[in-house]
Amino acid sequence: MQHFPIFLALAGRRVVLAGGGDAAVAKLRLLLKTEAHLTVIDPAPVPEIEGWASEAKLRLIHRAFEPGDAMCASLVYAATEDEDEDRRIRELAQADGALVNIVDNLGDSQFITPAIVDRDPVTIAIGTEGAAPVLARAIKRDLEEKLSPLLGMLARIGKTFRPKADALPFGRPRRDFWSAYYFDKGPKAAEAAGAEGAQAALDNLLEDHLHREDREGEVIFVGAGPGDPELLTLKARKALDTADVILHDRLVPSEILELARREATIVETGKTGFGQSMGQDDINALMVEHARSGAQVVRLKSGDPSVFGRLDEETEALNAAGIGYRVVPGITAAAAGAATLGRSLTKRGRNSDLRFVTGHDVKGFADHDWAALARPGAVAAIYMGKKAARFLQGRLMMHGAAAETPVSVIENISRPDQRILSSTLADLPEATATLTGPAVLFLGLTSDAAAEAADSPAIPPALHLSDYPASAMEFN
Repeated sequence: MQHFPIFLALAGRRVVLAGGGDAAVAKLRLLLKTEAHLTVIDPAPVPEIEGWASEAKLRLIHRAFEPGDAMCASLVYAATEDEDEDRRIRELAQADGALVNIVDNLGDSQFITPAIVDRDPVTIAIGTEGAAPVLARAIKRDLEEKLSPLLGMLARIGKTFRPKADALPFGRPRRDFWSAYYFDKGPKAAEAAGAEGAQAALDNLLEDHLHREDREGEVIFVGAGPGDPELLTLKARKALDTADVILHDRLVPSEILELARREATIVETGKTGFGQSMGQDDINALMVEHARSGAQVVRLKSGDPSVFGRLDEETEALNAAGIGYRVVPGITAAAAGAATLGRSLTKRGRNSDLRFVTGHDVKGFADHDWAALARPGAVAAIYMGKKAARFLQGRLMMHGAAAETPVSVIENISRPDQRILSSTLADLPEATATLTGPAVLFLGLTSDAAAEAADSPAIPPALHLSDYPASAMEFN
């Protein structure tokens, strides 16, 4: 980030613009919305600028920019549309201690003016650091279409009401009150009866919330998916947006945590395979403690909470404490990995069942029905299998799995640093030795459908009653 976005208080402060043509007019249309003291300096400004000066909306000086013109100015815009003159103005203004923007010259500007969506006092600034002005304008257009023209009026009324709303306890009670106003009661009342209706809605809403019983805390188990923020469900996004406390797994990336409320308390409850981790009892205690205080707690788990996420242990602790909970499912890594490979996890004539297994559990390397996993055509997604690769290889081959059985290994599924390794059962330990991130092993799947069709042993088709002669179905 080369430009730090801020909102500068300009009420009563001096802003100078040098220039009198179309570029100056475009900037002034924006600056005239502020409460700054505007000074325009140009020998021959266009009539529109002359008109604003005659209406006392700005001070106009009919000459070129001179040393000292930027004294005590917070901002200076150079908009003469002449490169040499704009450069001269910049040097003089900087010598006077002002920040300078040269219109349409990002490299020589000390600040930039973003694209703005104006619902005063709600203001949205959109900047691309000069990289893509067309993109900024497109985002502005989309926001203009989505944001109600009533939004500014609702915000102005809400601003004057804030001292009364302070009668509510700080935190969630106030947030619930303002959410009900801005997203439900306020818009409905404003559409029906204008500003008076919105004001009445606020009064009634406050009375209702002042006499409302304290809201009980709850825990929402949220599946964060495999890592790509765009794979979050809408329910997951809403839960993050309203959470007071977020207890997240180590594998949840920062890009997803960035979607949470800035005021939310965020705690990593990391579990590292064969390494240090927060104990399950400590995690349970944190959930109970925060929920009992009235907080909305999001227990954010990578993938899906019900797939190797110890969900039952945590819900049992909440049940024992009498705390309510909900579960928001997420996309598990196996589903995202299959999509990455462009493959189906099940296929007629290849496998009619699918297994999700783990490479290790709390007792060490996990044991499974190895004979079933070793069958020709079997498909399994193996979680937490990196350190168990040699163990898995040995057990499977002992039970008849072919050495050439394909295994696709996907590291950091769905993330920018995702890596796909094509291997076989014979080479699996060597393939996993280079992995540093979380990975899922896909036994029986390759990323090449044609290769798998040629290499995979055929499975005899299932027999149906219609395949038997009638005599074979007669019983004595």
